[in-house]
Amino acid sequence: MGCALLVRTKRYTTATLEGERIVTSARRILAMMEDAISQTATSAEQRPIRLGVPEDFATHELMPTLSRFAKVFPDVRLEVKSGLCSEMWTQFQNNDLDLALIKHRLGHAKGIASWPEPLCWVDGKHCDNLQQSTVPLVGLPSAGLYRTEMAHTFDMLDKKWRMAYITTSLSGVSYAVEAGLGISLLPKRLVSPKHHILGIDDGLLDVPPLELLLHVAPQQSNQTKFLAEYLTEACDAIFKRV
Repeated sequence: MGCALLVRTKRYTTATLEGERIVTSARRILAMMEDAISQTATSAEQRPIRLGVPEDFATHELMPTLSRFAKVFPDVRLEVKSGLCSEMWTQFQNNDLDLALIKHRLGHAKGIASWPEPLCWVDGKHCDNLQQSTVPLVGLPSAGLYRTEMAHTFDMLDKKWRMAYITTSLSGVSYAVEAGLGISLLPKRLVSPKHHILGIDDGLLDVPPLELLLHVAPQQSNQTKFLAEYLTEACDAIFKRV
């Protein structure tokens, strides 16, 4: 500091005038430090809520619900992950997610709420891919539920098939079918005017619906429980329109 701050004797140590000034500033610094530590500790305790959703729910379907939750709990950070349901199910079982909306085969698992996800066969609006000697299919990677169901159906019908187009998103599947690249299975709620629905009259088999389940890890915060309620209300509304 360029000056003496303390006067030391054999029995006492006292502050000089400059030392007293430093003490005043030091106390303010310590108070600021304690406040910073307190705020950081509080923030660390507020762990983000980790939510997993299917790719087809990650965009406009759930955004109004997540926006509503953010307005009620502005200090809570949401971490939303999307992808193949098989991958998210593994993440949930490994405690990497607090909540998860996951599609399963009927009766495969249990959740706190469930909704049937009806499926249908689709081709391009003006396409007839089913009449090809080897039927072109559009689907998700091999781990996806939809692709497994497609392969099983065409094997049961003893029809030759090939994977003509593979993508990691249902929106990608939808657009590829619209473009005439092949036939696929889609949730009925994702069928567009550019699709042609196929069924028993076309020689295909009905496919049982999937089941969308809401999973919540045990011992969650009140905010997580509120989010689970909001998601339940949103899915109720979505599947009423199907």
